[in-house]
Amino acid sequence: MQEAIILVGGKGTRLRPLTNHTPKPLLNVAGSSFIRHQIAKLMDAGVEHVVFATSYLATLFEEEFKDFTQDLEISYAVEQVPLGTGGAIRNAANLLRGPADAPVLVLNGDILSGLDLRDVLRRHRVRDADVTLHLTRVADPRAFGLVPTDTDGRVLSFLEKPKTAEECVTDQINAGCYVFRRSVLDTIPAGREVSVEQETFPRLVAEGRRVLGHTTEDYWRDLGTPLAFVHGSADLVTGTVASPLLARHAESLIHPTAAVDPTARVTGGSTIGPHAVIGPHAVVDRSIVGGNVTVGRGARIHESVVDHDSSIGGDCLLRQAVVGCHTHVGADNELPAQLRLSCGIRIPAHGVRVSGTAVACPTVH
Repeated sequence: MQEAIILVGGKGTRLRPLTNHTPKPLLNVAGSSFIRHQIAKLMDAGVEHVVFATSYLATLFEEEFKDFTQDLEISYAVEQVPLGTGGAIRNAANLLRGPADAPVLVLNGDILSGLDLRDVLRRHRVRDADVTLHLTRVADPRAFGLVPTDTDGRVLSFLEKPKTAEECVTDQINAGCYVFRRSVLDTIPAGREVSVEQETFPRLVAEGRRVLGHTTEDYWRDLGTPLAFVHGSADLVTGTVASPLLARHAESLIHPTAAVDPTARVTGGSTIGPHAVIGPHAVVDRSIVGGNVTVGRGARIHESVVDHDSSIGGDCLLRQAVVGCHTHVGADNELPAQLRLSCGIRIPAHGVRVSGTAVACPTVH
């Protein structure tokens, strides 16, 4: 039995307010919760049993999959106290059933990747590795921990985020997908917080274990920020990165129950949720519009997220904005880039402008 662990315990603070009531892996990406895209990919790689390492709003994962009828067994390992990445993996490993030498896939629940999972499993077996790490190259590695390897792909060390150009000894970073030999998971201390990056992996390297890097040029994106989140969703819709859940690729993914005016334009891999209404001459580009959202005449939404049960008034302009659920933005508002509106906020017409407006001031009595 091929098994996997998905780390889904984080609070997703960088995506608030979207994650105020929904764990990040359950947010809608390209028409489905992101974790369903991951599950579909795992099943495509032959995984038959997956363990969710949960913590934040843990019961919502069971609710999401209560009617899941496909040929995959799902188990839930709930953290009662924060355990870190290594501790979460160790806690989830208690529910695995494979033998000591079986390979176990481990995925971060917020990484969108084009990695061929069957290939990385095959390489792990052929090279008789204790741990195989998927590594990716980035143009500017200063925001990440570095993972240098030798000419045979053996990991040499795990380096903290570099502060200077001289410290950038490699452009390879941890891509958030691992294959562990089952017995190696049992060496992680149980019942306490453990960082797999700062404690587990460095220890294994120091002990001379076979910790190997698998570096690829595959698509890779951390969905932890709003802009990365909308870009990842759009890339799935357009086919820049594949998901087994999307049989066809297009400029948009519009739910059958949504109503889009013939004069509106929905482009760039945007998704329109169930029962949403997109008004005349509106533009939705490379954005996510949730269920029961109304977008008024002439509104323009670019690289933004509008969460469910919200409304955007006519002639509004949103760029790289996040609008929480049950929020009303009145007509003729212009939201500045990277603005986040909390759930339930109400902004009157002409209330927020970046550029000037000719609207007269109200008479004061």
